Amino acid sequence: MDEPLVRRAPQSDEIDLIELFRALWSQKWLIVLVTVLVTACAAAYAFLAKPVYQARVAVFPPSLSDIAPFNFVRNAEIGLEPLTTEGVYAVFTRNLQSDEARRSFFYEVYLPSLPEDERNDSQDDLYERFSEDLSIKRPGKDQPDRYELFVERKDPAQAADWARLYLERVARESLQQMRENARSEILVRGRTVQQQIDTLREAARNRRDDRIVRLKEALAVADALKLENPPVVTGQEAGQLASIMDGSLMYMRGAKALRAEIQSLETRASDDPFIGELRNLQEKYNLYAGLKIDAERGAVFRQDGSIVTPDEPIKPKKLLILALGVVLGGMLGLFIALVRVMLKKRAAD
Repeated sequence: MDEPLVRRAPQSDEIDLIELFRALWSQKWLIVLVTVLVTACAAAYAFLAKPVYQARVAVFPPSLSDIAPFNFVRNAEIGLEPLTTEGVYAVFTRNLQSDEARRSFFYEVYLPSLPEDERNDSQDDLYERFSEDLSIKRPGKDQPDRYELFVERKDPAQAADWARLYLERVARESLQQMRENARSEILVRGRTVQQQIDTLREAARNRRDDRIVRLKEALAVADALKLENPPVVTGQEAGQLASIMDGSLMYMRGAKALRAEIQSLETRASDDPFIGELRNLQEKYNLYAGLKIDAERGAVFRQDGSIVTPDEPIKPKKLLILALGVVLGGMLGLFIALVRVMLKKRAAD
């Protein structure tokens, strides 16, 4: 008794599927109608939506000739380490991806381009839209130095212009940063040299004051001994005699010579001619002060080809939208038909 029942089960299921197919087939025009309507809506969107164009550009590190103007004032004589292509490119790529550069472009370029009614929308929502329109692709493993900039706009010429403008702004900011860094480094080195000059001048002034004190003491001794002129000493070489008279026996030079040197030291306008290293330091300081940093002729990146105005939109993808419309329309039609079949069956029961 059990075996016939088991054998009939598949036949019952098969009959149910056939009945379901017949029920759906009876509503084939409903399924077709829904599919056509959904496909028509998809086609309307695909052909009526305003196309979006994408401008793209890739950048690479600069060459040695590109950064040569940056290293014009950075040599062994100046004491500044020369820049490398990696270091210069790192400054550019940081600015390329920085939120500061994107915010600046957003407020100064993107917002003014919007209609007045859109400009009053939420700033966060507008910035999110802007971030979708302007994106940066980081390097991959195969090309570790290649960055790509993408700009999407409904106006193809505007997309190309914005890509060019964004790169120019980032490059200009990078050049300004390197110029300021070099200027600060030169300023620090110049101040160090100036401090050395001031220290030498102060030391020379102190030594002159000390010399005057010693000479005045020697003069007092010479006056007390009524020694107006140096005595004649025989048997001593000139060098030995000079060393004796410049030490504790300085008074032996005579009051006349001592007064003359004291007057000369007290009326001296500057100690600069008597400072051995001063002129070299002054020359070095003048070299730092006269440096002119001309970074405008250099480049912080290399562009992979020119920025071309796109002529084919990337959105909407018409064929894909139409295919999705047919698939989704068919699925929706089948679902509606299936619901109708179930409702009729329940009403019949």
